[in-house]
Amino acid sequence: MSHNTPLIDIRQLNKVYQTADSQTQALKNVDLTIFKGDYVSIQGPSGGGKSTLLSIIGLLDTATSGDYQISNVAINKLNQSQMAKVRNKEIGFIFQDFNLIGDMTVRQNVELPLIYRGVDKATRQAKVEEVLRRVNMIQRCEHKPNQLSGGQQQRVAVARALVGTPSLLLADEPTGNLDSKNGDSVMQLLQELNEQGVTICMVTHDS
Repeated sequence: MSHNTPLIDIRQLNKVYQTADSQTQALKNVDLTIFKGDYVSIQGPSGGGKSTLLSIIGLLDTATSGDYQISNVAINKLNQSQMAKVRNKEIGFIFQDFNLIGDMTVRQNVELPLIYRGVDKATRQAKVEEVLRRVNMIQRCEHKPNQLSGGQQQRVAVARALVGTPSLLLADEPTGNLDSKNGDSVMQLLQELNEQGVTICMVTHDS
C-alpha cells in the first residue's frame, strides 16, 4: 500500500444511540484519515465518544451513518462474519484492563489469536516467541497473568495484539490501570513499535 492511500479513511461518521424516549449522538460528522506508519492519539474527556469511535474503527461496533474504509475495504458493505474476518486480519487491540485469560500462560494468551486463524503449530510457536521478545516478556512466558505486574500484563497484551501482524494497533487507554512508571514503560514500548513501522491509534484522556 503506497503512503498516499489511507489505511483508515472515515468520512462523515455518525453514531446515534436510540432508547425508547431519547437519542444520544455519540459521534457527529467525524472525518479521520490514518496512513500506514502513523501514530495517532484521540484525546478528550470521558464520555466524549472516543471509545465509541475506537469500537467502530475496530469493527466491534457499526456507525449509524457515514463511510468507513480500512485497507480499501468498504466496511458498510460487509456482513458480521466478513467484518470479523477483516477485524482478525487487520486489527490488534490493547485494552485498559488487559483482558488476558487468567488460567492460561503468557505464551497461551499470546498464541490464541493465531489458533483462531488456523495457523499451524510450528509457525505459531515461532511468532509467539518473536513477539514476546519484542515486548521483553519471553522470560515470563510460562507465568500466569496473576503472577505478573500490571505493566507486564499490558506488555503481554501488546504482544497478543501484535502476533497476527495487524495493519493497525488500537489502544484504548492503554496506561489507564497502570502507575506512572509502568505506564511510561508501555508508552515507550508503543513508541518503539511505531518506529519499527507499526501503525497505532490510541485513545486517551491523559495528555
